[in-house]
Amino acid sequence: MAGPIEYDLGEDRTLMLLDDDEPFLRRLAKAMEKRGFEVETGGSVAAGRAIATARPPAYAVIDLRLEDGNGLDVVEVLREKRPDARIVVLTGYGAIATAVAAVKIGATDYLSKPADATDIMNALLATGADLPPPPENPMSADRVRWEHIQRVYELCDRNVSETARRLNMHRRTLQRILAKRSPR
Repeated sequence: MAGPIEYDLGEDRTLMLLDDDEPFLRRLAKAMEKRGFEVETGGSVAAGRAIATARPPAYAVIDLRLEDGNGLDVVEVLREKRPDARIVVLTGYGAIATAVAAVKIGATDYLSKPADATDIMNALLATGADLPPPPENPMSADRVRWEHIQRVYELCDRNVSETARRLNMHRRTLQRILAKRSPR
């Protein structure tokens, strides 16, 4: 087996990983350490803010949904403390609107879960002219529709009646959609 791939991380190799999925966090931390990063992990918005304030890292991978809030709050704190940080936001929902919000706030890129260490590494180190290639299998139209419905549902604080009203959809139809698994 070949040795670890060498990446040019620059002088500062500090990386904050923020995710409330403990097994995923441990695996990713181990993989990123093998790639030369000095990893610090956390599982909450509070932990992320503390790390970003006390020891702002050069790189960060932040989950959008954390138990105690939204990972975008940590992105804002880190961007304030360290404007040059390269930040990748992970989302298990692949929501386009939230990804746009993440980039507007200051994330370098965003990735949908499941993302592996190589995907994350490429996103962290990509430069403006060196954008990653378009996805091999982009979301289907059904999936995009489902994502939009999920986003509106979240923005309406998971209130089915309010979501149905805003989407101009019958409440029962919306309930059936929400009860199904997400399309591929």
